[in-house]
Amino acid sequence: MASAKKLPLQERVPLARTAWKLADLAVLSLLLALLARRAATLLAGAAPSCTWCWLAALVCEAWFTVVWLLNVNGKWNPVRFDTHPERLAERIDELPAVDMFVTTADPKLEPPAVTVNTVLSLLALDYPAGKLACYISDDGCSPLTLFALREAAEFAKLWVPFCRKHGVSVRAPFVYFSSAGPERGGAAGGEFQRDWTAMKSEYEKLASRIENADEESLVRRGAGEFAEFVGADRRDHPTIIKVLRDSGREGDGTGVPSLVYISREKSPRHHHHFKAGAMNVLTRVSAVLTNAPVMLNVDCDMFANNPQVALHAMCLLLGFDDEVHSGFAQTPQKFYGALKDDPFGNQMEVIYEKLGFGIAGLQGMFYGGTGCFHRRKVIYGVPPEPTTDVQQPTRMRGSPSYKELQNMFGSSKELIESARGIMSGEMFAAAATADLSSCIDAAKEVSSCSYEAGTSWGQEVGWVYGSMTEDILTGQRIHAAGWRSALLNTDPPAFLGGAPTGGPASLTQYKRWATGVLEIIFSRNNPILQCMSRRLELRQCLAYLVIDVWPLRAPFELCYALLGPYCLLANRSFLPKALEPGFLIPLALFLTYNVYNLAEYMDCRLSARAWWNNHRMQRIVSCSAWLLAFLTVVLKTLGLSKTVFEVTRKEQGQGAAPDSGGDDGANPGRFTFDSSPVFVPPTALTVLAVVALAVGVWRAVAGVAAAGSGPGAGEFMCCGWLVLCFWPFVRGLAGGEGSYGIPWSIRIKAGLLVAAFVHLCTRN
Repeated sequence: MASAKKLPLQERVPLARTAWKLADLAVLSLLLALLARRAATLLAGAAPSCTWCWLAALVCEAWFTVVWLLNVNGKWNPVRFDTHPERLAERIDELPAVDMFVTTADPKLEPPAVTVNTVLSLLALDYPAGKLACYISDDGCSPLTLFALREAAEFAKLWVPFCRKHGVSVRAPFVYFSSAGPERGGAAGGEFQRDWTAMKSEYEKLASRIENADEESLVRRGAGEFAEFVGADRRDHPTIIKVLRDSGREGDGTGVPSLVYISREKSPRHHHHFKAGAMNVLTRVSAVLTNAPVMLNVDCDMFANNPQVALHAMCLLLGFDDEVHSGFAQTPQKFYGALKDDPFGNQMEVIYEKLGFGIAGLQGMFYGGTGCFHRRKVIYGVPPEPTTDVQQPTRMRGSPSYKELQNMFGSSKELIESARGIMSGEMFAAAATADLSSCIDAAKEVSSCSYEAGTSWGQEVGWVYGSMTEDILTGQRIHAAGWRSALLNTDPPAFLGGAPTGGPASLTQYKRWATGVLEIIFSRNNPILQCMSRRLELRQCLAYLVIDVWPLRAPFELCYALLGPYCLLANRSFLPKALEPGFLIPLALFLTYNVYNLAEYMDCRLSARAWWNNHRMQRIVSCSAWLLAFLTVVLKTLGLSKTVFEVTRKEQGQGAAPDSGGDDGANPGRFTFDSSPVFVPPTALTVLAVVALAVGVWRAVAGVAAAGSGPGAGEFMCCGWLVLCFWPFVRGLAGGEGSYGIPWSIRIKAGLLVAAFVHLCTRN
């Protein structure tokens, strides 16, 4: 029998989807039939009086066909990767070191208590403590965050040994202690009960200290570790770096990894490049301190739900015969305490299970911005193998000289030497054992605002600048260099995060994503150009376009949505009449497409209600967040506007058990509104659909509809479907109170748009 050391660490398993492929082709056939029928009608001059309506419909339907083809390409060849961490038991000493990055940007929107729980879950991973180091980037420059992390570092001396002693399965304490009772773990009942009770008491004290901490009182002391915060502004301050724990120096036997706090220098004179800039600072600071060959990055609200996640990741990073297959290992983004049936359509379970597994079968899963294990040398821009690709930077071929490394990484000697070691390809280098505090000056040098000037950071090295979705752009650059990636899907899930709730938070998140991907489309980093000039494979390029064209879908979907109301108001039609044979094509397409999507949700063990919530949210997001993102990037491209990074609120109480309900009578699943302009287009479309239906019904009852060329059942169905999809807005207009009602400022703006559209439809 082969030894465990020789058994494969991972297996790539193709997934069968023959029936789904037939369904894909059925929908595609109906789309093509619809296009052919409409084109033939237009060419024969047989379209009703509103020829431009039929032409607009043809253009939109052609676009929908392209989008469907992109999705089919992404779903066509799904695979999964099975990992076997138990087979690493004989190779523990060979495991590479891992630097773990946590990013936070605003202590009000991202409470320190949330960040602390994420950090504690990472410090307690099942991995050699001497090979782990955790770095926290605080772009909010908050003494509260530093205080919370200092307290967490002390608590970790109790928490980490407790987790390992009793085999705790969930190592974020706020989730662990929110369960109904103590988890037995692997210890005797009496001892475990005593340890559990004591640990819960210590955690409650920690949570109370963090909750009751006051920023002003911390800064008012003006001494000790908070002295550097005196007079500091979050947008203008020098670098602040604090070593909260040095596992190499503190030999206390607790097995707690190193912990470092970083608030990078900010200045109004320098662009800080949002999260991408923070990630590059974390990369450089960790390089001069611990320089682990593997890096993990997570958002501040995404705790480690599977304590063996790092071992699972090593099965992918070390388990291939050729490292080209695992440039990075990405975990699916899943959520804890998630609302039932996904009322805001942002849990993305079907996207990951259907599209994600399909893309994993191409050049590899996209980088999702969190829950990802990176090879440091890949982030440094090192290609997977020697190449003669003319597009590959010359200094990346062979062994670069010191001068070339200086041009790439900057003037820091410590950073250049650490990069030289990483680029040599050594995966099993031991973690740095030097006193971390002695390297603070070098760390501050590489985190200054001006350090990146004249270097390759943000372009060929590190996280890529130029888009608010730095994750998609950086992953695309890695794939374009020839690397592949692997999808790390463990049971239980590797990480769990918090999904935004309410209309404003959900649409803000979608708008930020859509803005970022459209910035990629309108730049030299366009995946089509990368496919033509680099090593991004064609099908992977098309897979990237599935996400990148999100905001480009907005004008087409809005145009198609307006055709129904226009025809009812203008007494025209853009669909065949119900008694005509041609009507069966759009009807069959409508039914088949929705049954197909419903079946996907059922196959993912989700309810019909979840399908409907996601369907309606896609319609809402398209004419709100995606539309505003489209306009924002167009204005930015014309030099008339700038993009603004908007942080999504993280709920401090999201660690509660999923079934626990609030005690204030609020309905967290109900759509909420504010005065943001993102609500104007969907509000206007809702009002317009209701008005159009009323006018259409009145004309039908009064018998004044145009004979032959007037609207038919298809136009009424379109408007009725719009009203159903935008039902949250109907409720908001019908008298919702507080945040459940649409503000009058939004109603007035939407009313003016509706009045203008009605005037356009009814003028002679």
